[in-house]
Amino acid sequence: MPIRQGGIEACASSHYWSRELQALGHIVRLMPPAYVKPDVKRQKNDAADAEAICEAVTRANMRFVPTKMPEQQSCLTLHRTRHLFIRQQTAVINSIRAHLAEFGIVAPVGRKGVTELLHVVADPSDKRVPEVARACLAALGTQLLRLKQQILEFDRMIMAWHRSNQTSKRLHYILGVGPMLATALVASVADPRTFRSGRNFSARIGLVPKQHSSGGKDKLGSISKQGDRYLRGLFVVGALAVIRYAKVHGIKHRPWLTALLARRPAKVAAIAFANKIARMAWAMMARDDQYKEPVALAR
Repeated sequence: MPIRQGGIEACASSHYWSRELQALGHIVRLMPPAYVKPDVKRQKNDAADAEAICEAVTRANMRFVPTKMPEQQSCLTLHRTRHLFIRQQTAVINSIRAHLAEFGIVAPVGRKGVTELLHVVADPSDKRVPEVARACLAALGTQLLRLKQQILEFDRMIMAWHRSNQTSKRLHYILGVGPMLATALVASVADPRTFRSGRNFSARIGLVPKQHSSGGKDKLGSISKQGDRYLRGLFVVGALAVIRYAKVHGIKHRPWLTALLARRPAKVAAIAFANKIARMAWAMMARDDQYKEPVALAR
């Protein structure tokens, strides 16, 4: 069979078909659907989509998506399932609070408040809750308990995957990067060398300023929020954790972060620090290097 080169939109099941076609000796190039869309002429149909893919894959400046391995997709499935269960947990908690509020029963925000509400539901002597509503709320409480147990099991699975992967363990040494972010990075980035620089990688996550430049005048706004929303959220959460620690204990070898916090709000500083963490992570993955503690120099 002659070797052929073809293009596929990087959509559902595309990585599987890419691996299958590569096993047959073909050259497969995955492309983001957003970059193929401009080549679709007029109305959308299968023939127009195929023509647009053929046109896009021949462009010299087209950006391609590396094919993920089954191990990476398994880890991504673990992360996405855990994230789904966390959203469901939040929905169940909000339902319990909302239903009990209809009977005038409220509790403080936080885990202790939910526990107090579940105690009210479990107490049959509390006549403020009708029996029909109590049965429904008890079912929600059971569902909440199961979700929490499953999320803890996912956390253990992610930690086991982290300990078995060398790249993930190396990334863990970066300040603000924990097992959750390290494993998500290894699973999401099939080949870090496809990015020309750390800024390109940070732009893919959506942590760089959005441009609206014209006539040779550069105008930068807030971050673009394009790309991987899940990774961006993990980077920002890690940066906020470092900033909370810095406000209490201070951070050695990070004078620039101290100076930034002195003139900017904490959340603005967190975005800047998340951008810096992303660039360091890319450098370590692209160069297969170990983490090196930066020299304490004010910048």
